[in-house]
Amino acid sequence: MGEQESAAATPSGDDAQSVTRGDDAHRPAPSPAFVRTRQTRDPLPDALLRRVKQFSGRLSTEAVTSMQDQLPFFGDLDADQRASVQLLVQTAVVNFLEWLQNPESDIRFSLDAFQVIPQDLARRLTLRQTVDMVRVAMEFFEQWLPALARNERQLVALTEAVLRYGRELGFTAASVYASAAESRGAWDTRLEALVVDAVVRGDSGPDMLSRAATLNWDANAPATVLVGTPPPDQGVSVVSTVHTTAQKHGRAALAVVQGSRLVMVVSGDLQQSQTNRPFLTDLLTNFSAGPVVIGPTTPTLGAAHFSAVEALAGMEAVAGWRGAPRPVHAAELLPERALLGDRAALDSLNDLLVQPLATSGSALTDTLDAYLDCGAAVETCARQLFVHPNTVRYRLKKIAEVTGRDPTNPRDAYVLRIAATVGRLTQTRHESALSATSVTSATIRGLGL
Repeated sequence: MGEQESAAATPSGDDAQSVTRGDDAHRPAPSPAFVRTRQTRDPLPDALLRRVKQFSGRLSTEAVTSMQDQLPFFGDLDADQRASVQLLVQTAVVNFLEWLQNPESDIRFSLDAFQVIPQDLARRLTLRQTVDMVRVAMEFFEQWLPALARNERQLVALTEAVLRYGRELGFTAASVYASAAESRGAWDTRLEALVVDAVVRGDSGPDMLSRAATLNWDANAPATVLVGTPPPDQGVSVVSTVHTTAQKHGRAALAVVQGSRLVMVVSGDLQQSQTNRPFLTDLLTNFSAGPVVIGPTTPTLGAAHFSAVEALAGMEAVAGWRGAPRPVHAAELLPERALLGDRAALDSLNDLLVQPLATSGSALTDTLDAYLDCGAAVETCARQLFVHPNTVRYRLKKIAEVTGRDPTNPRDAYVLRIAATVGRLTQTRHESALSATSVTSATIRGLGL
């Protein structure tokens, strides 16, 4: 009875296959996938490996000799540098032998062969020169290693091994240089940020100038600071674009994104001229669509803090001028900066406009005030001053010659109006200070002190 139950519980062979096929029918078919499989190779005879090891020293030495014959730059290397190259080749050959002895291993000669190179050699050789050295060495191995084979099978195995090893060695060299370039680029970016930050803070000491020299900035070149906002889709990556733009026009440029602002320091001046216009146009493409303020040009980078202060102050005030051009020089924003309490702007308005007018006589000052108070009406101004309208026109022309600002131009009239206001406030403050000093002195004398 137990045997019958067991037989009934266990399906026959055909039934078992039917059940299995039924389960498979409900199971989803495996999706195709690209799976990288390790390439296996048959182990090489011990005798062949011993021969390769026996001749490895001679092969590396003669490979270096082949480099001297085929690569012109190799002869320019110092003796120590050539010795480092030979050590590199020997290390690569040792790794090649270790790989040959283990058929199950991947090609893992790693980066150790390249890390033995001193820093001066790494800076001396370019990526292309290194690849040329690898190519010459592998061509030499392809030519002489198969001579160690004793049959066709060994010949094919050695040739294939050399080709695969040479390919991976070239990729390793490229990877090392790419990693070094990435590290160097990150370091240069940090160094550049330090230089621009020092310019903004006014730290013009030898450390800042030394860092700028490391970034290939000419210590005697004039410097101009620009301030704007970076494009929203680029962020800090815009710095490399600034470098490309400057190099295109034969200029030097340093840039950094500080919060919501992009600060540039470029060599030379940026006055609106036929020579500077293409460069300035290309520079503006590295900013967003917002305003861009240009500071005054300073003789050297060490004095660029003045340009940075002016540009940053202008950036704070540019919103006050609705029709401000793009770009706008910081000196064109003196009225807006003065309204914000910028002491430098107040002093500039007084020195550039108020004092020259005062020196030229009260007639020009009175005419300017009357002309602006009358809404720029020449006839009304003339009646108020009891002079002929042509006299008013003559004085307005004289004001333009003295100050460089034409009162008949709306923007210049606004600048002159603010300057006149600043002049009166400054004079009143000065008189009040003198009066307070006089009263204090008299009080002290009265007390007998």
